[in-house]
Amino acid sequence: MAKHDVIVIGAGPGGYVAAIRAAQLGFDVACIEKEESLGGTCVRVGCIPSKAMLESSERYHEVQHSFKDHGIDVSGVELNLEKMLARKNKVVKANTEGVAFLFKKNKITRYSGTGEITAQSKVTVHRADGDEELEAEHIIIATGSSVATIPGVEPDGDRIGTSTEALEYTQVPEHLIVIGAGYIGLELGSVWSRLGSKVTVLEYLDRILPGMDADLAKDALKVFKKQGLEFHLGSKVTAAKVEGDKVTVEVEGMESLTGDRVLVSTGRKPNTESLGLENIGVELDERGRVKVDEHFKTNVEGIYAIGDVIPGPMLAHKAEEDGVACVELIKTGAGHVDYGLIPGIVYTEPEIATVGKTEEQLKEEGVDYKKGVFPYQANGRARALGMTEGKVKILADAGTDRVLGVHIIGVRAGDLIAEAVAAMAFGASSEDIARTVHAHPTLSEIVKEAALAVEGRAIHM
Repeated sequence: MAKHDVIVIGAGPGGYVAAIRAAQLGFDVACIEKEESLGGTCVRVGCIPSKAMLESSERYHEVQHSFKDHGIDVSGVELNLEKMLARKNKVVKANTEGVAFLFKKNKITRYSGTGEITAQSKVTVHRADGDEELEAEHIIIATGSSVATIPGVEPDGDRIGTSTEALEYTQVPEHLIVIGAGYIGLELGSVWSRLGSKVTVLEYLDRILPGMDADLAKDALKVFKKQGLEFHLGSKVTAAKVEGDKVTVEVEGMESLTGDRVLVSTGRKPNTESLGLENIGVELDERGRVKVDEHFKTNVEGIYAIGDVIPGPMLAHKAEEDGVACVELIKTGAGHVDYGLIPGIVYTEPEIATVGKTEEQLKEEGVDYKKGVFPYQANGRARALGMTEGKVKILADAGTDRVLGVHIIGVRAGDLIAEAVAAMAFGASSEDIARTVHAHPTLSEIVKEAALAVEGRAIHM
């Protein structure tokens, strides 16, 4: 039986980062991963490949529609989807190989197979060629999440698929029906729309981007409609049936829709099955997530959980922070993640980024707040880029001026939100941001102007 100090089950963003940080802290670390490549859903079939396709499709769209505005006349533009997919796969391979290199560099023992916890300090690695027993004082569950389906709609890996299949279409769908108007549905819907698909988005709620600031969501809906995406909000999908090379989607209260591909993007569920948690009595909540305390400890000594298998936003960067904090707590007793400052980003065009409280949350909590808004169209750098759609909104406490939330829709929003996260982490006021020198001309000046606008003193508006 091989013995280690720490065993991490799962090599996604939470698992591989936890393993690396544990090794840095001097632990003998093992990591169990069932997939051939390391990196988990995010690196292999999620975040990284989708961003590669978003970037490529944006370039294709720009050549067709925006280059002429810059005095660049282009003719004979053709889509080479095979090459685009090959580039995406190359990007993915570079990232998975990067994780493998980091494992080797940090002397982490990798076990291929599925992990099952058989006792308080024991894990069995199940492989086709036989099982192997491992032992460690500390076991970290980092098995991530998988797509949550809805009744009547079962993915078949082909016509009805998840994001995994939507990143591998070898032909541009004539009509792509997207079920769910969250991050994944809008990002991949945007990709295929830019490449030539008719895209119809069905959302159960009466709005897109549930949980995000409603004001930004309304702005985003207008932009996406302008880009050609069709939306049916308040639509309950009841069934999807494949007939030949077409799929018919039944929606309560409206005529059925027929397309040649369906993308199911209705959320995710924690991967807590087949881990042997019942063997040792690890407690789960009503949603199948592992119950943990503020130190990521389960109710069983020596067993911890991080990332998508515990409560909180199912985001790669949240899982990474969980992983670092968890092993630092094991080693030193000190480690922390501020769950109120986990940024969320939708990588559409324009991007949408948010951190902290929304206006709806502040109103519901009875918090008296001030608001500053500044548009992209009044920014010199945005004009030079030819990308003036969007705005930055800063919400600050009416009494203390402390920044409570920042919400951005516009080009590079995902990069701009980092300033807001850092500022809020140190308890900054809107005046702190407003009095910080921002280089000119940059998009970051929009953040500064929004901060100035909180007190009604924006310079360029």
